[in-house]
Amino acid sequence: MKTIAVIISDFFEDSEYTEPAEAFRKAGHKLVHIGLKENQTVKGKNKATPVRVELAVKDVSADDYDALLIPGGYSPDKLRADEDAVRFVKAFFESGKPVFAICHAPQLLITADILRGRKVTGWKSIIQDIKNAGATFVDAAVVEDGNLVSSRYPGDLPEFIRVSLNKL
Repeated sequence: MKTIAVIISDFFEDSEYTEPAEAFRKAGHKLVHIGLKENQTVKGKNKATPVRVELAVKDVSADDYDALLIPGGYSPDKLRADEDAVRFVKAFFESGKPVFAICHAPQLLITADILRGRKVTGWKSIIQDIKNAGATFVDAAVVEDGNLVSSRYPGDLPEFIRVSLNKL
């Protein structure tokens, strides 16, 4: 059983959280929800799916988790404005442990300045941002580059989940 950190804020893409979370739990893994404020409830942008943030990102260490899930939607853009969130994601990525990023999640990775030289995919509106960050954009359902697994949008979830579970 692995412990997966989920970094999340308001207006995440509901399915990009709920479907991987369900699959990870069914496979016996534990999720820990990390956000800007401890004990805050954040909600998805389409279905207002509630998620209780258990720990504030300022209080956590990448050393305590086996993998990181970053759902898309507006959540990554909100998180990228927080220095502690950027620090945590950068430390996690540099640890070599798996990072699962979907849709707009690369925005947070861009701010952490960790995409240079990597292959990654994401939502079409951030393709140029990915390229400007020094990464190679690949238009595919799932892209695996070292410890990074990325996908474009909710339609890619079955493949994203399959590759992520294999990575665990």
